[in-house]
Amino acid sequence: MKITEHIEALATEGRLLADAAEEAGTEAPVPTCPGWQVRDLLRHTAMVHAWAAAFVAEGHTSYVPDAGEPELDGPELLDRFRDGHRFLVDTLADAPRDLECWTFLSAPSPLAFWARRQAHETTIHRVDAESARGGPLSPIAPAHALDGIDELLLGMHARPKSRVRTTTPRTLRIRATDTDTVWTVRLSAGPPSAVREEGPAPSTPVDCELSAPAGTLYPALWNRLPLTGLTVAGDGEAARIWRDNSSITWS
Repeated sequence: MKITEHIEALATEGRLLADAAEEAGTEAPVPTCPGWQVRDLLRHTAMVHAWAAAFVAEGHTSYVPDAGEPELDGPELLDRFRDGHRFLVDTLADAPRDLECWTFLSAPSPLAFWARRQAHETTIHRVDAESARGGPLSPIAPAHALDGIDELLLGMHARPKSRVRTTTPRTLRIRATDTDTVWTVRLSAGPPSAVREEGPAPSTPVDCELSAPAGTLYPALWNRLPLTGLTVAGDGEAARIWRDNSSITWS
């Protein structure tokens, strides 16, 4: 996906998140984030947006910690979220393409990294807000979903800090049924190793395969939908290892 497409997705997803949070109310529990209420979700995402915007706007070339979550609630918190989201979108849209700043995943450029990371950060938390509101989730475009799975498998969990590990090596295949895109993920005592391929599923045997449309796989792999919503073939232990250890936490 292009930088502009990520920024457009970020803009759309942030508006959907705010609308769902407003409908749910800040006291509503967030089923996809046990122990959180909508106020916790808004405070966290507002903090992340401000943290990301600062790297782009101020050009920090080394890590800078976040400034903490806003101690607001109700309409004031929603206003703060909306203002911060709008500032992040505008900051990314106006940033020079040769921007230099700190990042934590490989990307074509720092601007490409931050646009992509915040688009997916906001999409996943939009799913959280909609789960708190109840009702159907807004659909996720296949291209955006595929890119989010790529970032998760080839980026976030390729890092040494990934907790998806097993002393007994296993292989997990993930197949997007509406796009002919397949990832083969090797689980071991080290970080997962994933390879993306296009076309029919490879004939090489695997321990387990998870398949569904891309828009369903994406939130499921981020632990926002149960794996029971996917087609699971083979040894479910590999799927369980992913489900129990793949949560991404703020630290």
